[in-house]
Amino acid sequence: MGRIVSIDYGGKRSGLAVSDPLKIIATGLATVETPKLIGFLKGYFLKEQVELVIIGMPVNLDDSATHATALVQKFITAFKKFFPGVPIKEVDERYSSKMASQAMIDMGLKKKQRQEKGRIDEIAATILLQEYMQSSQL
Repeated sequence: MGRIVSIDYGGKRSGLAVSDPLKIIATGLATVETPKLIGFLKGYFLKEQVELVIIGMPVNLDDSATHATALVQKFITAFKKFFPGVPIKEVDERYSSKMASQAMIDMGLKKKQRQEKGRIDEIAATILLQEYMQSSQL
């Protein structure tokens, strides 16, 4: 049984989360500088069996593209080139960062901890993955 990896892709850094092998629980994996993301994934895929990658696709409320949509699409093209055997699926990430910020408040993190952008990215990736697993009824 393989894991699912979730990517909250960003211009500077990307948050990653991973499922357990039974695909029940999503856990934050890392925050990686985006230029190093392909290299990080290469190393991770050597250690762990991954059957699917999901990536947050940024869209506006009216489903139009955002300033980041083209960046994510470019990454998806590169991902498919480097990892042709690993399926990648786009998921709606419209509210993931806001939900991540609220989750940090709910967890009782101090304001300084909540301002660590890498933490938000990793939590957003975790939320994307948990929602995907719940909605997909794996």
